[in-house]
Amino acid sequence: MTIRQPIVTIAGHVDHGKTSILDSLRGTGVAEKEAGAITQKISFTLFPAEHIKKGCYLIDKHNIPLKIPGFLFIDTPGHQAFTNLRKRGGSLADLAILVIDINEGIKPQTAEVLSILKENKTPFIIALNKIDRIGGWRKLDDDLKSSLESQSINTKNQFDEKFYILQAALNSYGFKSDFFYNVEDFTKTIAMIPVSAKTKEGLPELLMVLCGLSQKFLSQQLSLGEDAKGVIFEIKKSKAINYIEAIIYDGSLKAGDELAIASFNKPIITKIRSLEEVLPLSDKFSPVRKASAATGVRLQVTNSKDILPGMPFQILKDIKQVEKEFKKQLQQVAETDKQGIIIKADSLGSLEALITLLKQNKIQILKAGIGNINKQDIINAKINEKESPTNAIILGFNVNIEEDSEIGNTKILTEEVVYKLIEDLKIWKLKKQKEIEKQRILGLSTIFKLEILSQHIFRDRNPAIFGVKIISGKLKQKIPVIDDSGEDLNRIKNIQQESKSVEEANQGDEVAISLPGTTFSRQLKDVKYLYSDLSEKQFKKFKENKDLLSQDEIKILQEIAEIKRKKGDW
Repeated sequence: MTIRQPIVTIAGHVDHGKTSILDSLRGTGVAEKEAGAITQKISFTLFPAEHIKKGCYLIDKHNIPLKIPGFLFIDTPGHQAFTNLRKRGGSLADLAILVIDINEGIKPQTAEVLSILKENKTPFIIALNKIDRIGGWRKLDDDLKSSLESQSINTKNQFDEKFYILQAALNSYGFKSDFFYNVEDFTKTIAMIPVSAKTKEGLPELLMVLCGLSQKFLSQQLSLGEDAKGVIFEIKKSKAINYIEAIIYDGSLKAGDELAIASFNKPIITKIRSLEEVLPLSDKFSPVRKASAATGVRLQVTNSKDILPGMPFQILKDIKQVEKEFKKQLQQVAETDKQGIIIKADSLGSLEALITLLKQNKIQILKAGIGNINKQDIINAKINEKESPTNAIILGFNVNIEEDSEIGNTKILTEEVVYKLIEDLKIWKLKKQKEIEKQRILGLSTIFKLEILSQHIFRDRNPAIFGVKIISGKLKQKIPVIDDSGEDLNRIKNIQQESKSVEEANQGDEVAISLPGTTFSRQLKDVKYLYSDLSEKQFKKFKENKDLLSQDEIKILQEIAEIKRKKGDW
């Protein structure tokens, strides 16, 4: 039986050192070249068996037979959920390395990855990075365990405290964990390996654990089939030519092969014009006749139109069978709710990760798609507003808004971090719900306080038209008005803002209003403020629901009540 390289995803919170660990393993300096030393895109690294032996002296020292041909490492940016690439409804990764800065512990993106690892039952190990930053730490031995045990009492105490706090935190997420050398059953306990990307401590042990896990538990799923299957990684343009970067996770691929690539409609059929494979320990590609899993490739194809990142592909043999398989793989994305929000993401994996986390937060999804937010999304959001105002929002994960899209009043939230996106959504939904409750409970009554701008009198009577500034609240048409002595005026007939008629205006706005049956020179000449008129019943209802009011609105209520009482109306 021929086995392929295990695919290993390196994931974790931003700036915890994912790329730095990979750099130390492959002897490169990729992290230093990245903007702000933070990975800006997913990259893959082919790590052959001979390089594993060079980086892990423990293999020869303990006479460990190396059966795997190497690893294919996938390094994900901090803002991407590690499921950015998926196959057969599960993670593309056979294994994951969760990188955690031992000095910072579990951060929001760490929690996000833990959640998805648990959801997909992906086996993983933890690299406790940056041990060199623990006070007084020194590399005292090539053997990690000996070096750890030989640290000064103060340094060892600091390490132990950080380790046990992290162990307890992992336990709260439902994961039992321990030092890798204490683990008896790797299927029940997560192995933690203290490492330093800077001093390279712990990296031989990291490789050894990866090799051991791969050979003991993954040999069956690493068996190599004949026909290529893979996942689209990224679509790139170079000198007017579109290239596809992809990962082959099964079988072999050669130039001239006909491919079927999944889409939300019918599969895209195309042929490989040229084939290049990623070079070992490099981000460069070299032309090849044939490439076998697991590896990273760059393809030039005859038809690249409408190909989306994250979509699976395979050699085309039986179109009906292919359609059936793709439909099964895209089932989670296709299954949406009868009502809910609209979401967009940059790739299939990102979208599935977002869907997973939204469902965990009990948030329903009406429509889900890949690519930038466009006109149709905004139209759908506006339709949504009529049926369910708290769902009248578009969520965009790592995408932009197309230039020709007219947003108007449509609420759009975009983020490069899933947990932040969901957090912002919850805040917006809560605020929107309070607004709806306020309008429903208070019977659409409005509270406002206006300052008369006496230098802007446009018409004295029939109707009186003059300028006002909204000190507090929201100004609306057809609301009855009183002056600051409690005298009834009339209902506001019209509101003009910048020479245009508007139905409402907000705090801080300066607008012109028209009051029928009012003569400014007689009734308002010496008046400074106007208020919305309220009945005593409306006032009591406001008072009962003051938790829905802002501090400014509560203050206006008090002023209106005082005016009414002085006049003897209440």
